[in-house]
Amino acid sequence: MSAACHESWRSDYRSWGGAQVAEHRVERPASRDAAAAALATKRATTALPFGCGRSYGDVALNPRGTLIDSRGLDRFIGFDRRTGILRCEAGMTIAEIISLLARPRPGETRWFLPVMPGTRFVTIGGAIANDVHGKNHHRLGTFGRHVLAMEIARTDGTRQICSPTENSGLYAATIGGLGLTGLILSATLQLRQVSGTALDAEEVRFGNLDEFFALSAQSDAAWEYTAAWIDCRAPGPRLGRGIFSRANHADGIDAPAPPRAPRIGVPVTPPFSLVNGAGVRCFNALYWRKPLARRRAHAARGCGPVLFPLDAVGSWNRLYGPRGFHQLQCVVPAPAMRSGVAEMVKMVAASGEGSAFAVLKTFGDVPSPGLLSFPMPGATLTLDFPDRGATTQQLLGRLAALAGDAGGRLYPAKDSIMTAEAFTRGFPRADEFRPFIDPGLSSALARRVGLVRAAGGPT
Repeated sequence: MSAACHESWRSDYRSWGGAQVAEHRVERPASRDAAAAALATKRATTALPFGCGRSYGDVALNPRGTLIDSRGLDRFIGFDRRTGILRCEAGMTIAEIISLLARPRPGETRWFLPVMPGTRFVTIGGAIANDVHGKNHHRLGTFGRHVLAMEIARTDGTRQICSPTENSGLYAATIGGLGLTGLILSATLQLRQVSGTALDAEEVRFGNLDEFFALSAQSDAAWEYTAAWIDCRAPGPRLGRGIFSRANHADGIDAPAPPRAPRIGVPVTPPFSLVNGAGVRCFNALYWRKPLARRRAHAARGCGPVLFPLDAVGSWNRLYGPRGFHQLQCVVPAPAMRSGVAEMVKMVAASGEGSAFAVLKTFGDVPSPGLLSFPMPGATLTLDFPDRGATTQQLLGRLAALAGDAGGRLYPAKDSIMTAEAFTRGFPRADEFRPFIDPGLSSALARRVGLVRAAGGPT
């Protein structure tokens, strides 16, 4: 075996939620050529690309198969500061790109990644494969809209360039394609020009879901980044109370990039979940009453606290204990979003399980080029639950059914429960996607939702 590619059996490649654990053969190529060769290696099992491991469910797991860890593909290839076109390898992280862009030289155009998810510790390949969205979806849509081209390796040994005009079918299938169409080796991204890399931000307290939707409609028109934390334990007229966060780029003000690694972290996994019913109830009550950030031009903040609040604490997922947790993110389409979200929040409140990190946001109508992209016009609700076995699974199933009955769907990047029937119903372009699946690639999620057979290969 080449020294550029290290291979071993590992059991520590797991979901970020920690509830799914599997053994894999892991290959860690150190170059694009080595990665393409590793993917094309004939093996008895299927393979799957792997990035930073921030997917909450099993979309990035391939039990008893091979993972191609792409983090060694971490080089910048080129950046045109006049046009904002950046080319990099797929293992480059969003954090590393932010560091490049944070402090432009005097007189230079300020550039910023157009779309970023709730953590900066994800690879560019993972951002494309899950077609991630951020707090500005209502303005700029998903990450995939800003991908100009990709180089993709397939298990048959071929390498293809794809873009909206070249191999356009593979391009559309790879954006949001869950890593099943090939290994992304590099990507060309169109950055966006901004007035400043710092952010003006403020928080607004609201008393219930009706106030949230009114505040969201008003804020989405005037603010680029919007999202809300909600209290899932508040009953009756206080149902869905929370804190709405909104921000714009600060005109003419730059800020240093957030650190490439958290300054503090959770060093060990406690023997039991520290996120429990009593703790969630206390946390929610205190957080709702916290002092709010107010907008001041002279107090512009860097992007870290606004766009990536959970990144401030490293390995925060350990707080959920050895059994881990499940995250469910769904979208409910606009016609049913008010009633659908209300029913889900009521169900969570009645269950007694609660969710400390419940996030609610509205999506815009900006379409994605991806065949399996998750967002649609409506409201998206994200919930975390410690894994308590059957009771948690039943609650997740009921919440998923509510979203599906309303015409919505679950986010595969965070999913651990979606059925094949729910996937087919929620992603109507799945049949267009299937012909582009690489027969040598597979994942736990792909097998569970019927995209590939248990032994690998498209269904």
